[in-house]
Amino acid sequence: MKPNRLNRMAVLVISTMSLAGMSIPANAQQQPQEEQKQPHKQPQQQEPSQKQSEQEQKRRQQQEQKRTRQQAQEEQRQQEKQSQEKERLQRQSEEDQKRQQQQQQERARQQAQEEQRKQRKESQEKERLQRQSEEDQKRQQQQQQERARQQAQEEQRKQQKESQEKERRERQSEQRDERREREAEQQDRRISRQQQQQLIHQQQGEVKQYRRYLEQQESRARDQAEELRRQNRLAQYRYQEEYLEHLRQQQRRLRDERFDYDRDPYFYAAPIYRYRRDGRYYEINRYGANVLRQALHAGYAQGFRAGEADRRDRWRAAYRDSYAYRDASYGYRGYYISRSEYNYYFREGFRRGYEDGYDSRYRYGRYADGNYFMSDNILSQILNFESIR
Repeated sequence: MKPNRLNRMAVLVISTMSLAGMSIPANAQQQPQEEQKQPHKQPQQQEPSQKQSEQEQKRRQQQEQKRTRQQAQEEQRQQEKQSQEKERLQRQSEEDQKRQQQQQQERARQQAQEEQRKQRKESQEKERLQRQSEEDQKRQQQQQQERARQQAQEEQRKQQKESQEKERRERQSEQRDERREREAEQQDRRISRQQQQQLIHQQQGEVKQYRRYLEQQESRARDQAEELRRQNRLAQYRYQEEYLEHLRQQQRRLRDERFDYDRDPYFYAAPIYRYRRDGRYYEINRYGANVLRQALHAGYAQGFRAGEADRRDRWRAAYRDSYAYRDASYGYRGYYISRSEYNYYFREGFRRGYEDGYDSRYRYGRYADGNYFMSDNILSQILNFESIR
């Protein structure tokens, strides 16, 4: 900027000197004319006037130079002022821009900090909610486990109570049956001693065969259970396990029992009923008749549970495939009647109980005191006992 101002001042000075140079020849031309017009003046008078003119011209030149110099200085001051103002404005603009950048950076930094705080807060809230959810889930699981434990305990207590009540009723029933048997024993007609010995000998053979049969059932039962597991029939599998456990109990009782044949009334009481099966008539005393009734009731109860299990497993109705139907010795003690006779009537009850259990109805039986029983009229129709006394 400064070189430009100096150039301008030089131009002004040169212009002023050119104007001054041009005025000198003009005066020089005028002076000869004046000298020609005034030839009569004396040379002494012309010299002061010329000096005065030169001084005047010099003064004017100095004034002109001064004005030019002042104007150049003024122009220089204005230019410097403008330059300073421009520099000030530029500095102010740069400072404003820098300040804006700093403010933007500060806002960006604050926004980033705020975003970071927000994310940290959200993360903490998420962790809190997750911990709370895990604690709630854990608490719910504990509550469910506690409820399940209490329910299992309650169910166990209920089963124990039912089992105790059932045993009590069975003992009462056995006591009543024993009283009735003793009363009937006094009234029963006795068979001969030879017939009694033949009956005892036949019964001992039946017991030995039944013991061997029970010993062979364990392996067969395991094969059947494995087949049920492969078919994913869980309800039928649980039912069969309960059935097998009862057979094991029967086996232990039969092994440990010391039976007194001579004192048992079955072996000396004469037959009082006859019944027809497979086109033949059979005679039986009251003790054997009770065993046949028990076989029908036991068959109906086990058939109902087996049919109910197949219905829960969504399995087709097929009572003949059940292990309980093929075994047909649930509740059989080994005495009074043959195993084949017991099997026949057990299966008669099982088939009807299975149909009721599978269809969830009571067409052939009833439910009472925690167990299933065949209806009396159906039982009478199947046995159709005829008195022979």
